[in-house]
Amino acid sequence: MATRREFLKTSALAVGAVILDQRRALSRTLNKRYFGLNQFIRQHPEAVFILLTSVDQKTNTAAIKQVGYELGKTLFVATTSAGNAFPVSGPVAIKPNITSWAWDIPPNESTMGIQTDPYFVEGLIDSLFDLTVPAPAIYIREANYFASQEDGEWYSDLAQRTGINLHEMSPVSQLARADIQWTTVSNGVWYSRIPYLWPVNSPGSCLINVAKFKSHLMGMTLCSKNLQGTNARPYVAHCTAWGTPITGVNKRDVVPNAFNTIQQNYLQHKDTIPRWNTLDGDPNAGNAGGLWMETHTARCLDNNSVLNPLINIIEGVYGREGPFVSGPSPDGCGIDYMTNVVIFGKNARHVDIIGTYLAGHEPGNFGLFHIAKERGLSTYLNPHDIPLYEWKLDGSAIATPLGSFSRAALRTPYLSQPGEEPYHMVDQSYNYSTASIAIEAAPYLSPDIFVLKQDFPDPSNPTVSIQYYVPTSGWVRIEVADVHGQIVDVPVDASMSAGDHLVIWRSDDLPSGTYFYRILCNGMSKTKPIALLR
Repeated sequence: MATRREFLKTSALAVGAVILDQRRALSRTLNKRYFGLNQFIRQHPEAVFILLTSVDQKTNTAAIKQVGYELGKTLFVATTSAGNAFPVSGPVAIKPNITSWAWDIPPNESTMGIQTDPYFVEGLIDSLFDLTVPAPAIYIREANYFASQEDGEWYSDLAQRTGINLHEMSPVSQLARADIQWTTVSNGVWYSRIPYLWPVNSPGSCLINVAKFKSHLMGMTLCSKNLQGTNARPYVAHCTAWGTPITGVNKRDVVPNAFNTIQQNYLQHKDTIPRWNTLDGDPNAGNAGGLWMETHTARCLDNNSVLNPLINIIEGVYGREGPFVSGPSPDGCGIDYMTNVVIFGKNARHVDIIGTYLAGHEPGNFGLFHIAKERGLSTYLNPHDIPLYEWKLDGSAIATPLGSFSRAALRTPYLSQPGEEPYHMVDQSYNYSTASIAIEAAPYLSPDIFVLKQDFPDPSNPTVSIQYYVPTSGWVRIEVADVHGQIVDVPVDASMSAGDHLVIWRSDDLPSGTYFYRILCNGMSKTKPIALLR
């Protein structure tokens, strides 16, 4: 630990104080007409963040809503600048996984895991309200939501409680709607043009993608597939088999000879992608073989290629085996488990790779991830290569090895092989060294150089976000001291992995004045000043 004398000596070398002016916080807040994404997440667009929760049961709606709210407060930030931000006047499109069960049974506790938990979404919405985004500017969009609003369905109740927009959709075709937003798909394999439910993909709109942690015929139906529901019907029907046109889709919106192209791609992939050589029509695979998967993947990634969500989130406070009512339980229904994890990031495919791993599966066995990388929509295939952070509800981010997180075991009906149960784990080992992995190199840092990056205080909040880089794993201590060298706080005092980290320092109880924060690790130190103005 540094002595008072040593702290003062290194502090004297620091220059360029950061000012946190709370006296003008209110007036500045009134001038904030935009909101955007947490700066650390924007600076790490390839990374994935994991929030561990501790909700006791899936019916604890207050706790689940609180998780969504506290997470939203750290994800969405107010700003006066339009750069990388959206006007608080909206529109904001939120895409949860809402699968209507009008063809099954009314909503009840046994069917909760079919959908993204509405109370989690409500918490996110409340955090947007805190940023003065008005309820009429928020739209929940899902092409598969067409249950009557009189049914007492959970998302209808959410809309009534919050005042946000949720409209019943037609179960047949939604193209007659006047607010359809058409988008051209460059280099599409199947689609050349896609209709979106407004305001998805409309100019100036913000899209928030909130998937559910659950298994599906495609493996895990996470962020990449969840975006499918932004497509207006019948274009939302990505799941039809190869050679079967989607009824109602205009031929001019489909790439010429698309089926032939998909078949040629499949022939190139079937011997290199695990399970991809499973034949369509094989009862063992539920009639959905590799060519069927190639077809769905082409449509899914065409859709992903033209969407740019502000954030992609997997709500996994509880996870589900079985996409709809059906599932692996003895009575043929789905099963929900308290998995207590929320996974998020800027790149939906990276988030899904980590989500698939945490569901107990090996991502290298899934064709979607191979083809996404092939198409330039993903940088990584190996989940251990993805920059990973544990996220705290105070907004801290701690670089953490993937092996530090517990894994669930959410069985899936994906491409069953001979001898496998219909619902099974796809956890066979995969040799990632056989795949070409493009990893963005970290900036070179000499072992004797310790980097303390720029902090970014929010003038309307008595906090300072301290971002720091640890060249090699070791014990890290961050001390905050006053001008006399008296240590007033220690935000970090723990073993840290190599990489970027973010810690939130709260200065609520400190008077105005100049302070210094210093980081120590492996015999190195770096000091910077902060000026607090009350």
